[in-house]
Amino acid sequence: MTDSFAVNRANWDDRAVLHAASPDYGFARFEADPAYLSDVVRFDRPRLGDIAGLRAVHLQCHLGTDTVSLSRLGADLTGLDFSGAALAEAQRLAAAAGASIGFHEANVYDAVEVLGAERFDLVYTGIGALCWLPSVARWAAVVAGLLRPGGRLFIREGHPMLWSLDENDPPSPRYPYFEHAEPLVFDDPETYVAVDRPVEHSVTHSWNHSLGEIITALQENGLALTAFTEHDSVPWNALPGQMTLDEATGEWRLTDTPSRLAASYTLQAVKSG
Repeated sequence: MTDSFAVNRANWDDRAVLHAASPDYGFARFEADPAYLSDVVRFDRPRLGDIAGLRAVHLQCHLGTDTVSLSRLGADLTGLDFSGAALAEAQRLAAAAGASIGFHEANVYDAVEVLGAERFDLVYTGIGALCWLPSVARWAAVVAGLLRPGGRLFIREGHPMLWSLDENDPPSPRYPYFEHAEPLVFDDPETYVAVDRPVEHSVTHSWNHSLGEIITALQENGLALTAFTEHDSVPWNALPGQMTLDEATGEWRLTDTPSRLAASYTLQAVKSG
């Protein structure tokens, strides 16, 4: 049986160096401006509220741009990712930005064993994370295991409605909306930011998870939903040729009637005490 995590790790190891060199990830801006925040964190800053002093973990942190941004808002950050190449770039960024962050290389499903149970006030997960996991229920159990009683989950993620669409004009549902046992297998040497060469390990395995499945999994693991907002935008050009960039926010939305697509969402939940 093919190890989907190994397949995806090879792809993300390749992407790491390419993404770190891309102007879209803004490494130079983090180093030059001590107040600079990633577009993703800046977008959700009103919903994050005051996180100063909180012990936080960023799951599937990739290059650490959001991790460093959360650290700049005053939280005590830990980052976890399964790609050693990505974490090497994240450590380089944190050092250049003057951020003290502990990074750990592990599968997200092993996060409790690696980091310890009930150690965190805040679990943060950013855009494009859940689609790489076959079981959202198993992920929710990890979140519950990491949070102290009363601790909070904060997630900004691509909407399962968006993940179900093809890239035709107009887009139409093609892929599963609900969780599925077998992964969707794609072979695409391109990536979602400007890079100077294609990805060598181009095959990826991914899954979709419905909103109902995500919320139910959290509730079944003792987390109560406290806030949920759907957005008509995402921080990358998800449907090329059909989206327009809002320069002020760094977000992309449909050029024609953006209100017809739920493109992403922000969800918050609190672990029962």
